Amino acid sequence: MDKTPQTLPRDSWTYSPGINAEIRRAADTGIYDIRGGGAKRKVPHFDDLLFLGASISRYPLEGYREKCDTSVVLGTRFAKKPIELKIPITIAGMSFGALSGPAKEALGRGATLAGTSTTTGDGGMTNEERGHSEKLVYQYLPSRYGMNPDDLRRADAIEIVVGQGAKPGGGGMLLGQKITQRVANMRNLPVGIDQRSACRHPDWTGPDDLEIKILEIREITNWEKPIYIKIGGARPYYDTALAVKAGADVVVLDGMQGGTAATQDVFIENVGQPTLACIRPAVKALQDLGMHRKVQLVVSGGIRSGADVAKALALGADAVAIGTAALIALGENDPKWAAEYEALGTTADAYDDWHEGKDPAGITTQDPELMKRLDPVEAARRLRNYLAVMTLECQTIARACGKSHVHNLEPEDLCALTIEAAAMAGVPLAGTSWIPGQSGF
Repeated sequence: MDKTPQTLPRDSWTYSPGINAEIRRAADTGIYDIRGGGAKRKVPHFDDLLFLGASISRYPLEGYREKCDTSVVLGTRFAKKPIELKIPITIAGMSFGALSGPAKEALGRGATLAGTSTTTGDGGMTNEERGHSEKLVYQYLPSRYGMNPDDLRRADAIEIVVGQGAKPGGGGMLLGQKITQRVANMRNLPVGIDQRSACRHPDWTGPDDLEIKILEIREITNWEKPIYIKIGGARPYYDTALAVKAGADVVVLDGMQGGTAATQDVFIENVGQPTLACIRPAVKALQDLGMHRKVQLVVSGGIRSGADVAKALALGADAVAIGTAALIALGENDPKWAAEYEALGTTADAYDDWHEGKDPAGITTQDPELMKRLDPVEAARRLRNYLAVMTLECQTIARACGKSHVHNLEPEDLCALTIEAAAMAGVPLAGTSWIPGQSGF
């Protein structure tokens, strides 16, 4: 009898079932994979940080009796009319086209109820969005789709998009099935034809040209509107410094966990840096220029809870922006549509084929029947509730650290659970005074 021990088969880490499936899909189709959302790979994130809280060496605030302010003003550097928000959480740019009309209306309604701003995204400004948004930021993108001076004047701020966390250095996509007659008219495109947004602006190639462009926009808007510059998480120190040099009032920094309506999966997963790695270099650039808090920093990319908000603020941000989380609050990927997600070959929590226009929740679609499923008033109520919870969570943490304003949170209030997070965030590894790359034990 053969007594030789049997060796169990092992999956390859390099050639895992998922990798093998992608190789087969590419071989079958000859095209790269397109999807929405942000990076799905595990990277150091806010979960790897903890607050130290107050005890004897720090004095906490008493529950809900002592005030903890959450207000923020964006655009104080040059704008005649900075944006005043009740909470440090804003809604990131998501286009009409990528999103349905009812979804854009719901974002405007919800943001207004919460006392914050929302953002147009690519493709122009809809009347519903402007009508239901007390404070609306107009995105000025390389594509210039839907751009006109009248809408620049109708906006409360202008965000010049240089990069996006999901695809820094790359342009977006809107496939033909989502380009309806209305979307086509707004973007001056043919109906039903795939569209790819440009990856760089057509009329400037560097910071000196950008400065001229910012001055042009200020002249068009009578120097009233704050000018934001949005950058992807690639080289945050230099990009932030150059944005300040060009005259930005606000820098919006988007890490690789930031989402997108549609782009190549290989781009989403392999280009850019984690949000956590981007904040401190950007803050240092502002500090080196003597502009921290004078030019406001808005951080986005994977913000999900009030704890995430508090951690971003403690690292030096003035506010955060949410996109994917806002859509989930509206009803995106809701398990109540589980059977329909499964019919599309996915599950509710994993659905990311937003570009196909078949979203059962009626949010990332232009299908008239699917859009009817989203009640913008009810969706706005849900978004308002979510923003309220995030704000209360952030306040609770700030009070526990003895802060009367959420902006008083600081790196000293944090420690890290991993060496990677400690190095990226520039805070000590828990239980030590060691910041990797900066100090000894």
